[in-house]
Amino acid sequence: MPESIESISKLVNGRVFHPTNDVLGDSKLSSESINLWKNVSLLDAMPLQDARESDLTLVDSLLHLDAWLASPALVAFAPIAIAEELFLKSQAALTAPNAAPQETRCKIIIGVDNVHQSFQAAIVALRGERSSKFCWTGIHPTAVIHSTAVVAASANIGPFVTVAAGCTIGERTCIHSGVQIAGHCTIGEDCEIFSNAVLYQGTILHARVMLHASSVLGAYGFGYRQHDNVHVRTAQLGWVEVESDVEIGAGTTIDRGTYGPTRIGRGTKLDNQIQIGHNVHIGEHNLLCAQVGIAGSASTGSYVVLGGQVGVRDHLRLGDRTMAAAQAGIANDVPAGESVLGSPALPQREATQMWIHSRRLPEIRKQIKTLENQMNNLIKQMASMSIPEPMAPTTGGTRTDVPLDRNSLPEAIAYGSGIQKRVAA
Repeated sequence: MPESIESISKLVNGRVFHPTNDVLGDSKLSSESINLWKNVSLLDAMPLQDARESDLTLVDSLLHLDAWLASPALVAFAPIAIAEELFLKSQAALTAPNAAPQETRCKIIIGVDNVHQSFQAAIVALRGERSSKFCWTGIHPTAVIHSTAVVAASANIGPFVTVAAGCTIGERTCIHSGVQIAGHCTIGEDCEIFSNAVLYQGTILHARVMLHASSVLGAYGFGYRQHDNVHVRTAQLGWVEVESDVEIGAGTTIDRGTYGPTRIGRGTKLDNQIQIGHNVHIGEHNLLCAQVGIAGSASTGSYVVLGGQVGVRDHLRLGDRTMAAAQAGIANDVPAGESVLGSPALPQREATQMWIHSRRLPEIRKQIKTLENQMNNLIKQMASMSIPEPMAPTTGGTRTDVPLDRNSLPEAIAYGSGIQKRVAA
């Protein structure tokens, strides 16, 4: 629904910066432009790159000044710490002598304490409250609920949902269409399970768990032994347990434990298309990005962050607050607080140095080639030089390191006699 700038500003306790503020002083804009802000009706709230003239947008950094000036949007939220500077620079650019005619319009900034929180509140005010909750109450006629299942009165069960024997579904939990819940599953209060998710037998969800579409919890783990040259599946007698306030992305799969639980800790958030193997224990408040794969019996501490496509070998332990860069291949335990990258994953400093040096390999190869050519040239020069043959060794104390030329012997004797006469004199 349309909202005025004043009403949006009051909603978020913001401060409006516009050309009639004392902060600007004498305005070079026309009176029509000065009064424009009072008549603007905001129809929606959109990011800067998508915003239209009738949209509220947000500018969270002075680095986005040029994008803000180029945007057709007239009104933006900004952090209160930079709101005044952003407004003054905007108006200076718009009123400059060389400004394009279409840019000489009023740009309005609403300074707020928390720009993203305020923007979310504005979206709700402009678009209306939107919820993924069902628009009906109770159980849809096409849902199949076993007579032994216990479903809370405030729970909502959508079309074509199947709930098998022995299941329990908590208060205010919403289950969207096509969800399949096998026997003896327990689902806590205020959970939400989106379409086509599958919960195998014995799966446990604590309170406020969100499962996105097509996620699968409790499938058999990838464990086999050989018997008579045939792969035989090992025991799959465990279950999956998801603690409170966990969100699991679309297409994510979590295998059941062999004998006990595969556990996802409280507050952890899993992105789309993640694979969690059997007997894995994920700690509290982890963040796992898309396509992470964790092999069986590995475990993580609290506040671990794994980037996209990280692979973790089986039976490893990642300590609290471990961080792994995208596509890291973790083959060894990682101590608490360590950041790793690369495959095989190494501590960040070591891996960074190796990466820097590997970038210089073409240059180093060229230098080695140059040195090799120089050495070969020196060898050729030395081979082409004439070196005198050494004299045979003699006795009596005569020097053997100087060749003896018999033709020069009389001259040597005469030279020696002269030296003796001079010494005697």
